[in-house]
Amino acid sequence: MEVEDPLRVSVFRRAHFNAAHRLYNPVWSDEKNQNIFGNCANPNYHGHNYELEVKITGIVDPETGYLIDLKVLKDIIYEEVEKRFDHKNLNLDTVEFKNLNPTAEHICFVIWKILRKKLEQKLELKVRLYETPRNYVEFPA
Repeated sequence: MEVEDPLRVSVFRRAHFNAAHRLYNPVWSDEKNQNIFGNCANPNYHGHNYELEVKITGIVDPETGYLIDLKVLKDIIYEEVEKRFDHKNLNLDTVEFKNLNPTAEHICFVIWKILRKKLEQKLELKVRLYETPRNYVEFPA
C-alpha cells in the first residue's frame, strides 16, 4: 500500500516527574500570598506528581516512515525535563524558577522552551502538563 504524500501526523510521548514548589509573590505580604494562592503558598512547600504529555506534529519522512523516532523523543524528555525537575524543589533547586513563580502555567511554558531548542524547527510542539488528574495546562494554547 502506498501512502499519499505528504502524510501529516501527530505523535505523543508521556512522562512523569515529582516536584515540590511554593506559589509566592515576594512583593506581596504573606497574608496577600495566602489569600491569592491558598495552601499553595505554604512556606514549607508542597508537591505534585506531574504528568507530562508532549505532542509533535509534522510531515512523516517518506524514507523512514517516522515523524520523529520516539526513542529519541523519550531520551530528550528524560535528559532535559525529567532529570532536571524530578524530585526537586522547583523554587530552590532549579535555575528556571529562581525568579519565576512555578505555577503550572510557567512550568509548562518552561518545558516547552527547553524542548523547542532540542527539536527540528519543522516539527510543531505542544506541551500539556497535568498538575493533578483534573487540572492541566497546555502550551501553546
